[in-house]
Amino acid sequence: MDFERLVVWQRAVDLSVHIYSHFSDSKDFGFKDQITRSSLSIPSNIAEGMVRRSDKEKLNFINIAQGSCAELRTQVLIGIRINYIPNDLGDVWMQETRELGSMLFGLAKSI
Repeated sequence: MDFERLVVWQRAVDLSVHIYSHFSDSKDFGFKDQITRSSLSIPSNIAEGMVRRSDKEKLNFINIAQGSCAELRTQVLIGIRINYIPNDLGDVWMQETRELGSMLFGLAKSI
């Protein structure tokens, strides 16, 4: 399967781009590094998994993407609470991570 056609991959890329853009001027390099890495990990692991030959390998990378999605949701929540992320934007990102998690679950079931 061509991973670029997967809506879950496309949406994960878009979310990562938005997060990178939002934190581009952040001086808290530790937080910035963590949240951008977890956002980047989601589409990266989807891509890597979908080019693997065996279903077992595919599922392993999809599971890693799911973990990164949960990690990102945690970091967004913390970002909201420490006022690095406005509530309205954080709510959008929280919802997107929930939807991506559900989509990844569905992708794993289809494999």
